[in-house]
Amino acid sequence: MNRTILIDRKNNNVSDTDGVIPDHWDTNDNSILWVDLENEDKDTERDYLTQYFDLNPLSIGDAQRDRHPPKIEWFDNYYFLLLKAFDAETDSIDFGILHISFFVGKNFIITRHPEISPSIDKVHDALLDNKIDISKGPQHICYCIVKAIFDRYTPIILNLEKRLDQMEELMLENPNDELLSELMTYSSKLKKLKRLFSHQSSILEEISAQKFITNYDNCKHEYSHLNEQIQRLASLSNLLYELARDLIDGYISITAHRLNNIMKVLTIVAAIFMPLTFLAGVYGMNFENMPELNMKYAYFIMLGFMFVTAGSLVLLFKKLKWL
Repeated sequence: MNRTILIDRKNNNVSDTDGVIPDHWDTNDNSILWVDLENEDKDTERDYLTQYFDLNPLSIGDAQRDRHPPKIEWFDNYYFLLLKAFDAETDSIDFGILHISFFVGKNFIITRHPEISPSIDKVHDALLDNKIDISKGPQHICYCIVKAIFDRYTPIILNLEKRLDQMEELMLENPNDELLSELMTYSSKLKKLKRLFSHQSSILEEISAQKFITNYDNCKHEYSHLNEQIQRLASLSNLLYELARDLIDGYISITAHRLNNIMKVLTIVAAIFMPLTFLAGVYGMNFENMPELNMKYAYFIMLGFMFVTAGSLVLLFKKLKWL
Protein backbone atom coordinates (compact mmCIF):
# COMPACT_ATOMS: atom_id res chain seq x y z
CA MET A 1 0.00 0.00 0.00
CA ASN A 2 1.26 3.46 -0.96
CA ARG A 3 -0.08 6.50 0.92
CA THR A 4 0.92 10.10 0.22
CA ILE A 5 0.14 13.32 2.04
CA LEU A 6 0.94 16.77 0.66
CA ILE A 7 1.46 19.51 3.22
CA ASP A 8 1.24 23.18 2.23
CA ARG A 9 2.77 25.13 5.09
CA LYS A 10 2.03 28.50 3.53
CA ASN A 11 -1.71 27.88 3.37
CA ASN A 12 -1.69 25.55 6.40
CA ASN A 13 -3.28 22.82 4.31
CA VAL A 14 -2.91 19.02 4.53
CA SER A 15 -4.32 16.80 1.78
CA ASP A 16 -4.32 13.10 1.01
CA THR A 17 -3.24 12.58 -2.61
CA ASP A 18 -4.18 8.87 -2.75
CA GLY A 19 -0.69 7.61 -3.50
CA VAL A 20 -0.08 10.12 -6.29
CA ILE A 21 2.93 12.42 -6.10
CA PRO A 22 1.88 15.88 -7.31
CA ASP A 23 3.85 17.47 -10.12
CA HIS A 24 6.49 20.02 -9.13
CA TRP A 25 5.91 19.52 -5.41
CA ASP A 26 9.66 19.73 -4.84
CA THR A 27 9.97 23.19 -6.38
CA ASN A 28 7.79 24.79 -3.71
CA ASP A 29 9.72 25.52 -0.51
CA ASN A 30 6.47 25.51 1.46
CA SER A 31 5.44 22.01 0.31
CA ILE A 32 6.22 18.85 2.27
CA LEU A 33 5.50 15.37 0.96
CA TRP A 34 5.02 12.33 3.16
CA VAL A 35 5.12 8.98 1.37
CA ASP A 36 4.23 5.89 3.41
CA LEU A 37 5.13 2.54 1.84
CA GLU A 38 3.59 -0.55 3.41
CA ASN A 39 4.16 -4.11 2.19
CA GLU A 40 5.19 -3.03 -1.30
CA ASP A 41 7.00 -5.26 -3.78
CA LYS A 42 10.71 -4.58 -3.28
CA ASP A 43 11.53 -4.09 -6.96
CA THR A 44 8.56 -1.79 -7.48
CA GLU A 45 9.46 0.06 -4.31
CA ARG A 46 13.08 0.53 -5.38
CA ASP A 47 12.06 1.85 -8.81
CA TYR A 48 9.54 4.20 -7.21
CA LEU A 49 12.05 5.67 -4.76
CA THR A 50 14.72 5.98 -7.44
CA GLN A 51 12.34 7.72 -9.85
CA TYR A 52 10.98 10.39 -7.54
CA PHE A 53 13.71 10.82 -4.91
CA ASP A 54 17.47 11.09 -5.07
CA LEU A 55 18.15 8.34 -2.52
CA ASN A 56 21.33 6.33 -2.13
CA PRO A 57 20.72 2.72 -3.35
CA LEU A 58 22.55 1.35 -0.30
CA SER A 59 20.15 3.06 2.08
CA ILE A 60 17.21 1.67 0.11
CA GLY A 61 18.79 -1.78 0.37
CA ASP A 62 19.16 -1.40 4.13
CA ALA A 63 15.51 -0.37 4.43
CA GLN A 64 14.39 -3.46 2.49
CA ARG A 65 16.41 -5.99 4.47
CA ASP A 66 14.34 -8.35 6.60
CA ARG A 67 16.81 -8.16 9.49
CA HIS A 68 18.92 -5.13 10.28
CA PRO A 69 20.00 -3.46 13.53
CA PRO A 70 18.78 0.10 14.21
CA LYS A 71 20.94 2.67 12.47
CA ILE A 72 21.27 6.31 11.49
CA GLU A 73 23.11 7.42 8.37
CA TRP A 74 23.62 10.93 7.05
CA PHE A 75 23.58 11.95 3.39
CA ASP A 76 23.89 15.29 1.60
CA ASN A 77 20.16 15.92 1.16
CA TYR A 78 18.55 13.59 3.70
CA TYR A 79 19.22 11.20 6.55
CA PHE A 80 18.26 7.55 6.82
CA LEU A 81 16.87 6.22 10.10
CA LEU A 82 15.95 2.62 10.84
CA LEU A 83 14.16 1.72 14.08
CA LYS A 84 12.49 -1.37 15.53
CA ALA A 85 8.91 -1.08 16.73
CA PHE A 86 6.38 -3.49 18.13
CA ASP A 87 4.12 -5.03 15.51
CA ALA A 88 0.36 -4.48 15.43
CA GLU A 89 -0.43 -7.66 17.40
CA THR A 90 1.86 -6.86 20.33
CA ASP A 91 0.06 -6.08 23.58
CA SER A 92 2.33 -7.85 26.08
CA ILE A 93 5.95 -8.78 26.69
CA ASP A 94 5.49 -11.58 24.13
CA PHE A 95 6.24 -9.04 21.41
CA GLY A 96 6.88 -9.13 17.69
CA ILE A 97 9.28 -6.74 15.96
CA LEU A 98 8.49 -4.49 13.00
CA HIS A 99 11.28 -2.67 11.12
CA ILE A 100 10.40 0.92 10.21
CA SER A 101 12.67 2.94 7.93
CA PHE A 102 12.68 6.73 7.53
CA PHE A 103 14.13 8.88 4.77
CA VAL A 104 13.93 12.47 6.00
CA GLY A 105 14.90 15.38 3.80
CA LYS A 106 14.34 19.12 3.64
CA ASN A 107 10.85 18.87 2.17
CA PHE A 108 9.97 15.18 2.29
CA ILE A 109 9.68 12.23 4.61
CA ILE A 110 9.39 8.63 3.44
CA THR A 111 8.41 5.81 5.80
CA ARG A 112 8.77 2.19 4.84
CA HIS A 113 7.51 -0.88 6.77
CA PRO A 114 6.58 -4.43 5.68
CA GLU A 115 3.46 -4.68 7.87
CA ILE A 116 0.83 -2.49 9.48
CA SER A 117 2.26 0.00 11.95
CA PRO A 118 -0.18 1.38 14.56
CA SER A 119 2.28 4.19 15.33
CA ILE A 120 2.41 5.42 11.72
CA ASP A 121 -1.37 5.04 11.33
CA LYS A 122 -1.86 7.15 14.46
CA VAL A 123 0.35 9.97 13.18
CA HIS A 124 -1.13 9.70 9.67
CA ASP A 125 -4.66 10.22 11.00
CA ALA A 126 -3.55 13.00 13.37
CA LEU A 127 -1.87 14.83 10.49
CA LEU A 128 -5.01 14.69 8.34
CA ASP A 129 -7.03 15.94 11.33
CA ASN A 130 -4.69 18.93 11.67
CA LYS A 131 -3.50 17.82 15.12
CA ILE A 132 0.20 18.10 14.25
CA ASP A 133 2.20 21.30 13.88
CA ILE A 134 3.19 21.23 10.20
CA SER A 135 5.28 24.40 10.46
CA LYS A 136 8.19 22.41 11.94
CA GLY A 137 8.63 20.36 8.78
CA PRO A 138 9.48 16.69 8.12
CA GLN A 139 11.68 16.51 11.22
CA HIS A 140 8.63 17.03 13.42
CA ILE A 141 6.61 14.37 11.61
CA CYS A 142 9.49 11.96 12.09
CA TYR A 143 9.58 12.92 15.78
CA CYS A 144 5.84 12.24 16.16
CA ILE A 145 6.18 8.77 14.64
CA VAL A 146 9.21 7.86 16.79
CA LYS A 147 7.38 9.19 19.86
CA ALA A 148 4.38 6.97 19.03
CA ILE A 149 6.75 3.98 18.67
CA PHE A 150 8.35 4.63 22.05
CA ASP A 151 4.97 5.22 23.70
CA ARG A 152 3.97 1.66 22.81
CA TYR A 153 7.04 0.36 24.65
CA THR A 154 6.21 2.06 27.93
CA PRO A 155 2.97 0.35 29.13
CA ILE A 156 4.29 -3.11 28.31
CA ILE A 157 7.43 -2.52 30.37
CA LEU A 158 5.42 -1.05 33.27
CA ASN A 159 2.92 -3.93 33.24
CA LEU A 160 5.80 -6.39 33.34
CA GLU A 161 7.20 -4.61 36.39
CA LYS A 162 3.90 -5.21 38.23
CA ARG A 163 3.83 -8.85 37.14
CA LEU A 164 7.36 -9.48 38.41
CA ASP A 165 6.39 -8.02 41.79
CA GLN A 166 3.45 -10.44 41.93
CA MET A 167 5.65 -13.36 40.94
CA GLU A 168 8.11 -12.55 43.69
CA GLU A 169 5.34 -13.01 46.27
CA LEU A 170 4.00 -16.15 44.57
CA MET A 171 7.47 -17.69 44.45
CA LEU A 172 7.89 -17.33 48.21
CA GLU A 173 4.47 -18.88 48.83
CA ASN A 174 4.43 -21.67 46.29
CA PRO A 175 7.32 -22.00 43.82
CA ASN A 176 6.45 -24.23 40.87
CA ASP A 177 7.63 -25.07 37.37
CA GLU A 178 5.03 -22.77 35.75
CA LEU A 179 6.53 -19.77 37.53
CA LEU A 180 10.03 -20.77 36.49
CA SER A 181 8.95 -21.16 32.86
CA GLU A 182 7.29 -17.73 32.89
CA LEU A 183 10.37 -16.15 34.46
CA MET A 184 12.64 -17.73 31.84
CA THR A 185 10.43 -16.25 29.10
CA TYR A 186 10.56 -12.79 30.67
CA SER A 187 14.32 -13.01 31.09
CA SER A 188 14.77 -13.87 27.41
CA LYS A 189 12.43 -11.11 26.20
CA LEU A 190 13.96 -8.49 28.48
CA LYS A 191 17.42 -9.37 27.24
CA LYS A 192 16.27 -8.63 23.69
CA LEU A 193 14.63 -5.37 24.80
CA LYS A 194 17.82 -4.32 26.59
CA ARG A 195 19.78 -4.71 23.36
CA LEU A 196 17.04 -2.99 21.33
CA PHE A 197 16.76 0.01 23.66
CA SER A 198 20.52 0.33 23.94
CA HIS A 199 20.95 0.53 20.16
CA GLN A 200 18.12 3.01 19.73
CA SER A 201 19.35 5.11 22.65
CA SER A 202 22.74 5.57 20.95
CA ILE A 203 20.93 6.57 17.74
CA LEU A 204 18.83 9.19 19.54
CA GLU A 205 21.95 10.56 21.19
CA GLU A 206 23.51 11.02 17.76
CA ILE A 207 20.38 12.67 16.38
CA SER A 208 20.16 15.00 19.39
CA ALA A 209 23.74 16.13 18.83
CA GLN A 210 23.48 16.48 15.05
CA LYS A 211 22.37 19.63 13.25
CA PHE A 212 19.69 18.57 10.82
CA ILE A 213 19.31 19.63 7.25
CA THR A 214 16.82 22.29 8.31
CA ASN A 215 14.68 23.37 11.25
CA TYR A 216 17.18 21.94 13.73
CA ASP A 217 16.31 24.44 16.47
CA ASN A 218 12.60 23.59 16.20
CA CYS A 219 13.21 19.89 16.86
CA LYS A 220 16.31 19.85 19.05
CA HIS A 221 14.43 19.66 22.34
CA GLU A 222 11.92 17.15 20.95
CA TYR A 223 14.62 14.67 20.03
CA SER A 224 16.38 15.30 23.35
CA HIS A 225 13.10 14.33 25.03
CA LEU A 226 12.97 11.13 22.97
CA ASN A 227 16.53 10.36 23.96
CA GLU A 228 15.65 10.71 27.65
CA GLN A 229 12.57 8.51 27.17
CA ILE A 230 14.47 5.66 25.50
CA GLN A 231 17.24 5.90 28.09
CA ARG A 232 14.67 5.50 30.87
CA LEU A 233 13.22 2.50 29.08
CA ALA A 234 16.69 1.01 28.64
CA SER A 235 17.45 1.54 32.33
CA LEU A 236 14.10 0.06 33.43
CA SER A 237 14.40 -2.96 31.13
CA ASN A 238 17.90 -3.63 32.51
CA LEU A 239 16.56 -3.37 36.07
CA LEU A 240 13.69 -5.77 35.29
CA TYR A 241 16.08 -8.17 33.57
CA GLU A 242 18.23 -8.28 36.69
CA LEU A 243 15.11 -8.75 38.82
CA ALA A 244 13.96 -11.66 36.63
CA ARG A 245 17.39 -13.28 36.89
CA ASP A 246 17.36 -12.77 40.68
CA LEU A 247 13.94 -14.41 40.88
CA ILE A 248 15.17 -17.35 38.81
CA ASP A 249 18.18 -17.72 41.10
CA GLY A 250 15.87 -17.39 44.10
CA TYR A 251 13.57 -20.09 42.74
CA ILE A 252 16.53 -22.43 42.24
CA SER A 253 17.78 -21.67 45.77
CA ILE A 254 14.37 -22.32 47.33
CA THR A 255 13.97 -25.54 45.39
CA ALA A 256 17.47 -26.68 46.36
CA HIS A 257 16.78 -25.80 50.02
CA ARG A 258 13.58 -27.85 50.01
CA LEU A 259 15.38 -30.74 48.36
CA ASN A 260 18.12 -30.53 50.99
CA ASN A 261 15.49 -30.70 53.74
CA ILE A 262 13.94 -33.77 52.15
CA MET A 263 17.33 -35.43 51.80
CA LYS A 264 18.14 -34.57 55.44
CA VAL A 265 14.95 -36.26 56.65
CA LEU A 266 15.64 -39.33 54.54
CA THR A 267 19.23 -39.45 55.82
CA ILE A 268 18.05 -39.22 59.44
CA VAL A 269 15.51 -42.01 58.87
CA ALA A 270 18.22 -44.15 57.26
CA ALA A 271 20.61 -43.41 60.18
CA ILE A 272 17.98 -44.46 62.73
CA PHE A 273 17.17 -47.72 60.98
CA MET A 274 20.76 -48.60 60.12
CA PRO A 275 21.66 -50.08 63.57
CA LEU A 276 18.23 -51.70 63.80
CA THR A 277 18.77 -53.32 60.43
CA PHE A 278 22.21 -54.46 61.53
CA LEU A 279 20.80 -56.13 64.69
CA ALA A 280 17.97 -57.72 62.75
CA GLY A 281 20.47 -58.99 60.21
CA VAL A 282 22.78 -60.48 62.81
CA TYR A 283 20.06 -62.32 64.71
CA GLY A 284 18.30 -63.32 61.56
CA MET A 285 21.17 -65.61 60.56
CA ASN A 286 20.37 -69.31 60.83
CA PHE A 287 23.36 -70.60 62.79
CA GLU A 288 22.79 -73.33 65.42
CA ASN A 289 25.43 -72.04 67.85
CA MET A 290 23.80 -68.70 68.78
CA PRO A 291 23.37 -68.75 72.61
CA GLU A 292 20.97 -65.75 72.64
CA LEU A 293 18.43 -67.69 70.63
CA ASN A 294 17.88 -70.08 73.54
CA MET A 295 17.28 -67.35 76.12
CA LYS A 296 13.70 -67.16 77.35
CA TYR A 297 13.40 -63.37 77.05
CA ALA A 298 15.91 -62.81 74.24
CA TYR A 299 13.25 -61.53 71.83
CA PHE A 300 11.93 -58.93 74.26
CA ILE A 301 15.41 -57.85 75.30
CA MET A 302 16.45 -57.38 71.69
CA LEU A 303 13.24 -55.57 70.81
CA GLY A 304 13.68 -53.23 73.78
CA PHE A 305 17.30 -52.61 72.86
CA MET A 306 16.24 -51.66 69.35
CA PHE A 307 13.64 -49.19 70.68
CA VAL A 308 16.19 -47.68 73.04
CA THR A 309 18.71 -47.34 70.20
CA ALA A 310 16.16 -45.68 67.92
CA GLY A 311 14.97 -43.36 70.69
CA SER A 312 18.52 -42.38 71.61
CA LEU A 313 19.30 -41.47 68.02
CA VAL A 314 16.14 -39.39 67.77
CA LEU A 315 17.08 -37.48 70.95
CA LEU A 316 20.62 -37.02 69.65
CA PHE A 317 19.41 -35.58 66.36
CA LYS A 318 17.06 -33.19 68.16
CA LYS A 319 19.89 -32.04 70.40
CA LEU A 320 21.97 -31.38 67.29
CA LYS A 321 18.93 -29.53 65.85
CA TRP A 322 18.79 -31.81 62.85
CA LEU A 323 15.12 -32.47 63.59
